[in-house]
Amino acid sequence: MNNQDKHTIPVLPPLGERGLLAILGGGESGVGTAILGKQKGYQVFVSDKGLISKKYKEVLLFNEINFEENQHTESKILNADVVMKSPGIPDKVALIQKLKKNGIPVISEIEFAAQFTNAKIIGITGSNGKTTTTLLTHHMLQHAGLNVGVAGNIGDSFAKQVAENDFKNYVLEISSFQLDGIENFNPHIAILTNISPDHLDRYEYKFENYINSKFRITKNQKSTDYLIYDADDEVINNWLTKHKTVAKLVPFSLEKELEYGAYVKENNIIININKEKINMPISTLSVKGKHNTKNVMAASMAAQLLSVRKEFIKESMATFEGAEHRLENVAKVKDVEYINDSKATNVNATFYALECMDKQTIWIVGGVDKGNDYTDLLPLVREKVKAIVCLGVDNEKIKNTFGNVIDMIVETAGAEEAVKVSYKLAERGDAVLLSPACASFDLFKSYEDRGRQFKKAVRSL
Repeated sequence: MNNQDKHTIPVLPPLGERGLLAILGGGESGVGTAILGKQKGYQVFVSDKGLISKKYKEVLLFNEINFEENQHTESKILNADVVMKSPGIPDKVALIQKLKKNGIPVISEIEFAAQFTNAKIIGITGSNGKTTTTLLTHHMLQHAGLNVGVAGNIGDSFAKQVAENDFKNYVLEISSFQLDGIENFNPHIAILTNISPDHLDRYEYKFENYINSKFRITKNQKSTDYLIYDADDEVINNWLTKHKTVAKLVPFSLEKELEYGAYVKENNIIININKEKINMPISTLSVKGKHNTKNVMAASMAAQLLSVRKEFIKESMATFEGAEHRLENVAKVKDVEYINDSKATNVNATFYALECMDKQTIWIVGGVDKGNDYTDLLPLVREKVKAIVCLGVDNEKIKNTFGNVIDMIVETAGAEEAVKVSYKLAERGDAVLLSPACASFDLFKSYEDRGRQFKKAVRSL
């Protein structure tokens, strides 16, 4: 896999000779990188094709960093020594292609910032469960008293934290888009939660391209590093049989007993990776569902590999509060539960959500389809869903897939309308689940915006 990488980042030049760092995108990762770049002796230029928000503009002005918005001045960007691009910009964009053709390294914020810290890094990727596993791991390490920051797709950017803090450990949630922009990035512990089709529109609609992107997390790992992975995931197992990583493999499973790793036996999580064996009843976990049991196993093994004692790990499991927009209980109205799972932007995430439902469910679904195949959901929908409320501009695929299974399918054009329709359809003892299985950009700014609008509408009932 290493041979595929044409552009390698040179060893860092001395301070003061670091040349021009061009940053494409004036959001969290871009502005964080700008702050770190300036601190480390680069000339910095931030360029955003759209508007830069007031919050980030003020930071750039305060730090006296050059920037532009509503355009990319190519002559300046093509003169850069290194370019950091926002993960939202696809590689196929003409400007990125020109940069690569000119031999100018185009990297992600994760790659850039990692050069400037000696901290131990726990990097977490996967199609689903990244955020929960990241927050869980951070919660455990913090509870045990480790000096630890959390970044990546969460909170303040990794680059900004490297510039302004001196954390000894970082837990990073890393997307495939960020992994596409790494060259030398090497997490001490990598966690691969699972792989299912997602973002295929960014990968030429080829699943193997997306799979290879996820496995970039282990490409620079050494024999002293660890790869924690889901041993029940067929896609991961297939990749590992055909490719090699030098990292030590640390599996977890719900389906089989493992001599080394984490598994479930008689409703207990057993972790057996060093001398201190851990045994935790699933009933004591604060997060529910099979997918969360896996997230707990992954996070617990990461903590144990960093020498966190089992007492701290067990205590953390009972006190952890889940991520916002991930199976979040919003309210109970007239004995109907309303659950916000707006972060479910692909079919696999929605599969987990439906699997967790123990009540008849009104399912709110839809948005921007990323090449979804909904057929895997059919058995769960037959068993648990009594009505579907569509929340998207184009709902044809949803109607075609589930039209023969569900009698009641209603189309809506916003969170408030979706909640009102669900309220009318629900009976005492039912649940209303927002788990869209799609991106949000047709009707909302982001999945967070979608989730917040849903919660606001529920609280207004």
